[in-house]
Amino acid sequence: MPREGEEDSQKAEENPTQKNQCIGVSRGGRSTKIHAVVDALGNPIHVQLSAGNVHDVKVAQEMLEAVKLRPGMAVLADKAYGKWELREFIANIGADFCIPPKSNESDPWFVDWWLYKERHLVETFFLKLKEFRRVATRYDKRADRFLAFVHLACIRILLA
Repeated sequence: MPREGEEDSQKAEENPTQKNQCIGVSRGGRSTKIHAVVDALGNPIHVQLSAGNVHDVKVAQEMLEAVKLRPGMAVLADKAYGKWELREFIANIGADFCIPPKSNESDPWFVDWWLYKERHLVETFFLKLKEFRRVATRYDKRADRFLAFVHLACIRILLA
């Protein structure tokens, strides 16, 4: 007969989804981030979850690899994605990046501000996504179920 607490750890080992539910704890409480890649029309291409306390740039390269970034494409992102390693990854593929430097950057780079204005499509996508109350408040306990509903919301956005 297992001791107290051993049974719970065995269940967690059997079910790997219980280990990472993409819930991060910070001063503001528990949160989950939804990362998305959208096309030139603002339609979602790839959606991924991460814990709320994980920095955006740590997930960015994985997201760009998932959408198979090709030469000639342009990546538009905000200042949080301005890390040198990510910019080098995008440039090595042959794609262009339009990421403004932070104000304290010692060696700022050129930004095409006219192209950067198209980034509003990403913000518009997230506004549409958060119209779904279940996505905005994360009622689901498990990350796979929450991501499934995010995918359903993305399908609804595509059809609208």
